[in-house]
Amino acid sequence: MNTAAAFADFRTYPLISALTAVQTLADQVQVTWADGRVSPFHHQWLRDNCPCPLCVYSVTREQVLEIVDVAEDLTPSAAHLEADGCLHVDWQDGHLSRFDPGWLRAHAYDDESRAERRAAKPKSLLWKSDLQLPVFDYQALMNDNHALLQWLLAVRDIGLTQVRGVPTEPGSLKLIAQRISFIRESNFGVLFNVQSKADADSNAYTAFNLPLHSDLPTRELQPGLQFLHCLVNDAEGGESIFVDGFAIAEALRVESPESFQALCEIPVEFRNKDRHSDYRCLAPIIALDALGQVSEIRMANFLRGPFDASIDDMPKLYRAYRRFIAMTREARFRVMTRLNPGELWCFDNRRTLHARNAFDPATGARHFQGCYVDRDELLSRILVLQR
Repeated sequence: MNTAAAFADFRTYPLISALTAVQTLADQVQVTWADGRVSPFHHQWLRDNCPCPLCVYSVTREQVLEIVDVAEDLTPSAAHLEADGCLHVDWQDGHLSRFDPGWLRAHAYDDESRAERRAAKPKSLLWKSDLQLPVFDYQALMNDNHALLQWLLAVRDIGLTQVRGVPTEPGSLKLIAQRISFIRESNFGVLFNVQSKADADSNAYTAFNLPLHSDLPTRELQPGLQFLHCLVNDAEGGESIFVDGFAIAEALRVESPESFQALCEIPVEFRNKDRHSDYRCLAPIIALDALGQVSEIRMANFLRGPFDASIDDMPKLYRAYRRFIAMTREARFRVMTRLNPGELWCFDNRRTLHARNAFDPATGARHFQGCYVDRDELLSRILVLQR
């Protein structure tokens, strides 16, 4: 039996509005806030989220209660507001629960509260050819957490950034990538060298042009962030090209809804193999999140297998695929610029498609280094820095 009803989960939430009234109904506890909002909380939900030390381990802040261990018809014997503003619930089995009003408001699931939370979620800032490229200073990012946070927010919301003043010694990229988190290793290594070579195992390691693409669409989870750091760039050509895949997808949703739907629903296989690996992934080109918003673009024509769709879907898929590729070539979406030594790109690989013009290795050396960091690590780092 719980007699203390203390908070084991001691995370704090701002007090947006105080609780002013509480009413126990047949299947829920209904509270009224100082701003007039009314929020119902079902009995099962309240018991499931009890923050006391018997239900939440205070060291890890992780839940130990499993709701199946509580009677399904459990109801409160009483509920009231305490002097400090907390909601106090006495359960019929003797358990006590106390809920901080800040936490309760942050997790209220009445229609108004849920709509408010959705509206507050970060929004992708779609861009086209007139993008004002966010540029950041290497030394500031390495030494100032506020500058670091501003950079990571730009990566999250815009999906394309540049950093200048980066040392040009090989391996320097690792230090700034690790300001976010650990680097994701692939079959190309922890850091990979982007330069022309005779025994290339990827088109990236040749001198001819690369069309717009995302890296490693052959993986179940494409890398979230990609870094490309310029060490040497004396060769003629090789300009970088970027498009906002989310902006193109949203334009396609408006201009050709059938094509948008086809790219969301019909899976395409991407393949990459060499002497030591064989990667394949079957997935739609456009992925949507739980709210129907575009969350990922998966595209690399040079890694695409033959389409395998039904007889009815095949023409739809080709119309949609041709339309999407054609849109990536439209001037209204494209940003093209040359990366200089000591500069790097950091972009959302699951959003921002990138390309490279052909270059002439006979005119000079060209050496980039790259690496990947997962999107989850970016989002985690942002939340830690915002505390």
